[in-house]
Amino acid sequence: MKELVVLSGKGGTGKTSVSGALAYLLGKNALLGDCDVDASNLHLVTGAKNTISEDFFSGCIAEINNLKCTNCGRCANICRFNAIEYINNTYVINPMHCEGCGYCYEICPKEAIILNPGHTGYLKVSETRFGSTLVHASLNIGAENSGKLVSRVREKLNQIADDSNANLIITDGSPGIGCPVIATITGASHILIVTEPGMSALHDMERLIKLAQAFKISVSCIINKYDIENDLTKNIEEYLKQNNIPLWGKLPYNDVFRIAVSDLKTAPELNHELINKEFKKIVEFVKNKLL
Repeated sequence: MKELVVLSGKGGTGKTSVSGALAYLLGKNALLGDCDVDASNLHLVTGAKNTISEDFFSGCIAEINNLKCTNCGRCANICRFNAIEYINNTYVINPMHCEGCGYCYEICPKEAIILNPGHTGYLKVSETRFGSTLVHASLNIGAENSGKLVSRVREKLNQIADDSNANLIITDGSPGIGCPVIATITGASHILIVTEPGMSALHDMERLIKLAQAFKISVSCIINKYDIENDLTKNIEEYLKQNNIPLWGKLPYNDVFRIAVSDLKTAPELNHELINKEFKKIVEFVKNKLL
């Protein structure tokens, strides 16, 4: 099964709006994934229900066994994160500060340090109102290792894909080019970049394209809100043309998107003629490329 990953170089360009629209228009033909685990929201616009959730563990959190501890203080002296505090004549570890490096575990002369698996989030599988399956996740507040949770989402997607009648995986990725994005695009079939006419958006789009090229993954682009700055839109189109990047669509600035988000719907569900016409063109590009 092939996978289309929808990305943006920065937040707020309309990446999830595009992902949701494709999910609605493809319906049961698409298996959905949300790899933006730091701020997952595709489940909101797709009406996720009957969610099955499982705990996700990554890394370690240290704990002191006070029955073994002799209060020598070596652990507190070497902890560079200041996670070990001396309270009421006892050394305790603040789990919010502990990075799970294990140094205290290694140097404790009495083996009083325990390394517990760190609970960092949840992996979820839901049904959408479109009749499709959505695999998504949520990272705990302040938790790290989002790249590992992304990898777990994609692993679950591939497991479900083997038993699914869907023809395509649509994955909503994180903005930027960091570890979560790298974990998202590894093994993907095609990347669809959603950009907008702004200097920072153009710069970030260029970085994403270079990342995709490094992974040897084909790329196409959509320009959202193309009509708010015509000169910058022309600059984006020229850059795409010079680098042989297909332009799959240009979406105008329109209240339809704001209303859709407010109503927890996708833009095509509001039946705006111009918006729906453009999205149908984008879906045809998706089908021709990946189906």
